[in-house]
Amino acid sequence: MTVSVLVADDSAFFRRRIKEILEKNSQIKIVGFADNGKDAVEKAIALSPDVITMDYEMPQMNGIMAVREIMARKPTPILMFSSLTYEGARVTLDALEAGAVDYLPKSFEAMSGDPGMSASMLQEKVMALVKRPRSAAKPAAPVSPVAPVRSEPPRTAGARATSAPAPLARPAPTQAGAAVSARSSSSGHSSGTAALEDLRKNRPRIVLIGASTGGPVALQKVLVALPANFPYPILLVQHMPGTFTSAFAERLNRLCQIQVKEAVSGDSLRPGLALLAPGGKQMLIDERGAGVTVSDGNDKFQYKPCVDVTFGSAARNIKGRKLAIVLTGMGADGREGCKLLKKEGAAIWTQDEDSCVVYGMPQAVEAAGLSSAVFSIDDIARYLKDV
Repeated sequence: MTVSVLVADDSAFFRRRIKEILEKNSQIKIVGFADNGKDAVEKAIALSPDVITMDYEMPQMNGIMAVREIMARKPTPILMFSSLTYEGARVTLDALEAGAVDYLPKSFEAMSGDPGMSASMLQEKVMALVKRPRSAAKPAAPVSPVAPVRSEPPRTAGARATSAPAPLARPAPTQAGAAVSARSSSSGHSSGTAALEDLRKNRPRIVLIGASTGGPVALQKVLVALPANFPYPILLVQHMPGTFTSAFAERLNRLCQIQVKEAVSGDSLRPGLALLAPGGKQMLIDERGAGVTVSDGNDKFQYKPCVDVTFGSAARNIKGRKLAIVLTGMGADGREGCKLLKKEGAAIWTQDEDSCVVYGMPQAVEAAGLSSAVFSIDDIARYLKDV
């Protein structure tokens, strides 16, 4: 199988480097270039590429406008390039709202020298996006938050005052309950009703959610459904750079009824508060099981933040029932943490393949026999608020 890619960037240097990096993989072929947003839209329609890489700052039409136009006229998986700045994070989140499915930092140093890991990641992401299920490739409809947006949300120290962001686009909806009803009889997974009944009989003390590729949209969908009086603390682990997690936490905090903040050492676990692991750091539950600590961690883990690290600390330090949810993402981060949680009697929900952007992390957990229930992202949002 050959994967066709359209590269949209106003820099001839970056267009050339992206081509060189991607075509090191014999399965990837660049079928065209665009040096402005308007040209990107026209070539997306004319060339029908499998994947598009898109820069934000381009003449005539910027990347976000181009993404919106492409998703309206010729829905295609789009990978955005973004600067590693607070403003770059805001723009990237806007691009995801417009319909882009993933992003990578745009680094001159990585592109100009030996690409190394950056090259491998770019190739892997392109290949992962083209393997998405058909339902996940449908254009997302604009969405309003389920709950009213707070006019004056609590702010963390140093948070920037910005206008309320547009909510991220939702993944394509799936029929409620379809994933569970289709699998429960043969796989041993609980139905939605049974999963809820189980948790109501033995309520969790905490909710843990891990995600990667496609996670920002999925997490928002789940969190905006929760009421302000949600009775459990929540820990969120999303693979993201450090400058991105602060902007993402602020965005979620403005859209949700619950409070969302980027975690710092000493934050307490309390109902209705979601703590987001900072990018480039590891978030662990302290030995008292009452709060979190944030540290640089060590280099033996591929991801910072790492779902396995946070989930593992919850297995060790939180007494009583836990609910862990593994959402869309590349790789297998979360599987080892779920093994530890399962030994402690935790309930584990995984997102189904049809509603994932990349069915990697949930698949790894399910394949290991750790999933208590498999839900579409719509059902995870719907059921969680009733736990």
